[in-house]
Amino acid sequence: MTPSSTDPVTGFEATTPARRNLVALGTIVRREIARIVRIWGQTLVPPAITMTLYFLIFGGLIGSRIGTMDGITYMDFIVPGLVMMSIIQNSYGNISSSFFGAKFGRHVEELLVSPMPNWVILAGYVAGAVARGLAVGAIVLCIAMLFTTVRVPHPLVTLSTVVLGATIFALAGFINAVYAKKFDDVAIVPTFILTPLTYLGGVFYSVKLLPGWAETMTHANPIFYMVNAFRYGLLGVSDVPLWIAFALMIGFVVVLALIGLTLLKKGVGLRS
Repeated sequence: MTPSSTDPVTGFEATTPARRNLVALGTIVRREIARIVRIWGQTLVPPAITMTLYFLIFGGLIGSRIGTMDGITYMDFIVPGLVMMSIIQNSYGNISSSFFGAKFGRHVEELLVSPMPNWVILAGYVAGAVARGLAVGAIVLCIAMLFTTVRVPHPLVTLSTVVLGATIFALAGFINAVYAKKFDDVAIVPTFILTPLTYLGGVFYSVKLLPGWAETMTHANPIFYMVNAFRYGLLGVSDVPLWIAFALMIGFVVVLALIGLTLLKKGVGLRS
């Protein structure tokens, strides 16, 4: 029987770097998920109430007067946009508040001085934010079933879109939290950038209804591509080619991840 390898200093069984990183990653993810569950009244309930109101007001009351949009009932048309909007907002909000809280409490320094690689720290926080985004998205989709029949003709497109969209805004929220110096800085981007981009991203209307100049400007909005890719996954229709939407989303994930890793490596806004 081969004796187990032990660390000569600690006397504990030695493990490979990959296993240590996996344990560290799992620890961060579990802590983030535990935080979401512990304050579920703040993380899961408000989005559900807000989206229920959207369905009642826009889908039920206003939608009955609008009729159809691109040949689809208005209630069905807004479902993908509202689900995607909830995923984006909650993924962004979770990581920006959680990581800034770690900065404010000064316990993020414990992560930085540990042997944990930067990619593990980033991946752990992003995974927690994506988990909250997907959980809220699932809740909103269940609520949508109360108002309309939800169909998923392209499940792979649907799942990949929500994961990529949640990852993009989780990474963006991380960058916001790194640069934020006070709690008000965390709220600036969602209020003045994220919310306008969401409402102008084709959640409640088809881009074909816009005049030429507005349609051109809408194509510069990244949320527009996420909403339309998700709409294709649920309804089989989209205002943009699917390959363009996925190429942009993957590009955003790569660029934002590199920025996040660079900020962690340099300790921007993290080391006093």
